[in-house]
Amino acid sequence: MKLLENIGREFSGYNLLESAKRLVDRKPLQCSLYVTDRCNLDCSYCTEYDNSQPHPSLDDLKKWVRKIRDLGTMRIALVGGEPLTHPHIVELVRYCRDLGFATSLTTNGFLLTRSRLKELEEAGLQVMQISVDRMTPSPITKKTFKTILPKLDFFKDSKISLHITGVLCQDTLPESTAVLETGLARGIPTEVRLVHADPKSFYRVQRGSPEALKNFIEWMIQRKQNGEKIHTNKSVLDYQLSLLNGTPTEWTCMAGYKLFFVSAQGKFWECSMVKTEKHIMDITPDDLFANYRKKPCQAGCGVYCAVSTSLLVENPAKVIGQEIVARAKRVPGVMREAFTSPRVRGTDEDPAGAQRMNGSRYCAPPAKRHEPIVSRAERKAAA
Repeated sequence: MKLLENIGREFSGYNLLESAKRLVDRKPLQCSLYVTDRCNLDCSYCTEYDNSQPHPSLDDLKKWVRKIRDLGTMRIALVGGEPLTHPHIVELVRYCRDLGFATSLTTNGFLLTRSRLKELEEAGLQVMQISVDRMTPSPITKKTFKTILPKLDFFKDSKISLHITGVLCQDTLPESTAVLETGLARGIPTEVRLVHADPKSFYRVQRGSPEALKNFIEWMIQRKQNGEKIHTNKSVLDYQLSLLNGTPTEWTCMAGYKLFFVSAQGKFWECSMVKTEKHIMDITPDDLFANYRKKPCQAGCGVYCAVSTSLLVENPAKVIGQEIVARAKRVPGVMREAFTSPRVRGTDEDPAGAQRMNGSRYCAPPAKRHEPIVSRAERKAAA
């Protein structure tokens, strides 16, 4: 039974029935709710924090959450700012679950403790995303494995599904390989995404060498196709590659319709970059549907949750089919792990066991090792 449960978990990220409902109706799939604008960090590329703003009250948050649910939304992502700075975050998670939302939370992890994780789990939190950009801090970002690595042990017996996401730019690129390998080697779905511009199309940090960025994205695509736990669908990886190649991708933006955002002041935003002064309490289903259109800002869009949702709704067979094929390749690794002794599965003395659990053919580098990014052609030549 344990083996079947573990195999089932490899496919649990896509609730096919839930997604299917939103492919045939006019209701939204997901809302990202800013539970606060405040953050304990000040990453240079970030456009989504403002420490001059107070936390919204729990009563206001609950009122907005009820409205979001009344619009038919199935999933709610609690974001910020840093959600763990809000004094009532556990109660908010519990309220979202009581209303029937599939609930996730995005955090930098600095304020995460074992007891807080347990409280969130008991409140019903299903998914946590921890943002990790580098192995060690830099002037650009403090979100590093130096701080987060010890906290991963908190999840050993937790029911909360964890994944790790980083930002790819000139500052993080030298350590992005190590970030990806460190997450994958511990069996944690991990991804690194291209940095996006701010609402005025200005990049707050240097993007980095286009060729090096392309090599990295191609490398993630290959790892994804091998069945490893790259935490994004192949369509979004292909989309990022098209951005770097300057080749257009045909799609219709669903932001403001199938996916929308609500600010920490209760304002309705089509996405994190397209903001309105409309209040969420005044939004109707017809208002949402009116946003189902091609938008002038979608060329070069870096709001990847909006891109991912749009591509899924437009071509569900392709997106879900590719994901199922990739995840099916993990099953042999799960079966090997089930029949392998704990000594081989991965311990401090034998860290390679974790790679075998993930199905990875690569070892996790130590924190101070920063591997160079090489092109696909160079990798084939070396094989």
